[in-house]
Amino acid sequence: MSVLFEKLEIGPLRARNRFVRAATYEALATDDGHMTPELRAVYEELADGGAGMIIVSYAHVVRDEQPNPRMLGIYDNSFVPEYRALVDDLHERGARVVSQIVYGGSATKLDPPSARILGPSAVANPKTGIVPVEATAADLQALACAFADAAARARAAGFDGVELHAAHGYLLSQFLSPLFNRRADEYGGSLENRARFLVEVVDAVRARVSAALPLLVKLNSSDGVEGGLTEGDSVEVAKLLASHGASAIEVSGNWRACRAKDYAGEPFFASYGQRLAREAGIPVILTGGNRRFDAMERLATEGGIAGFGLCRPLICEPDLPHRWQVDPHAKPRCVSCNGCSSSPGHRCILP
Repeated sequence: MSVLFEKLEIGPLRARNRFVRAATYEALATDDGHMTPELRAVYEELADGGAGMIIVSYAHVVRDEQPNPRMLGIYDNSFVPEYRALVDDLHERGARVVSQIVYGGSATKLDPPSARILGPSAVANPKTGIVPVEATAADLQALACAFADAAARARAAGFDGVELHAAHGYLLSQFLSPLFNRRADEYGGSLENRARFLVEVVDAVRARVSAALPLLVKLNSSDGVEGGLTEGDSVEVAKLLASHGASAIEVSGNWRACRAKDYAGEPFFASYGQRLAREAGIPVILTGGNRRFDAMERLATEGGIAGFGLCRPLICEPDLPHRWQVDPHAKPRCVSCNGCSSSPGHRCILP
């Protein structure tokens, strides 16, 4: 049996294989972030298709700050029963389930955007043009509590873990980036200061939930642009997070700048992921550009990578893990066209 079908272990979490459904925005929740039958069916299909672990699409932790339309929420206790039903269902289908939680900030795509958007500094977002309000110390304390409350709700709902989204230009990653963080106080300047708020969120979550609950952090390998977070900085942040109780790091980055054809099936951030696996001392999930079974198998056996996040390939073929179990040489149908990102419900557009 291939190492990819051995169990993925993150603390007490045991998933049936190394294939992770990376959190993917579907735009199928209700306007206020609640589960719908259509969205639940997406996750049921993924569990039936063989994914070992499913990271449910990001849920906003503050009612009045919603990064995208029809995304999930987890900002009050009304979400707990419906998430409990989802988790129980997916457990019965053999999958482990993780809740991803987020504060979007100026990366929002909501139209019109939320009324008050916080950021590390009042710097215009180059993609949206939005200038956030520079967060005060009181704002940051309230946000750390909001993340901790959301994690407690995820635990109450029976999730196998919780993941902080600190990548892709959302608020937690903005604090890490010199491009967005121009602060002159204890939250800006040096890497240690820029990482301070993320560390405080990790500490707040750990203070609210058992140390046994796996706490993952999705982290950019780098910002992929000049003047942003570097790979060296990212490794140091990951090591700091591990020392404060993070259980695993999901590696990501500026994947839209990567073209699958340029990587010959090699994962986009493989080099960084292997470095992180050597230095961080906690499991690493590598997300972005995973297409070739043999490349992932090699990275698991020789590169120390614990799990492999799949997004677009599982949009195209939710049963791809089962296909690979039967035929490791099977070629995924996904051609990385990104048509799914603009289709209704973020569905695959291939016939």
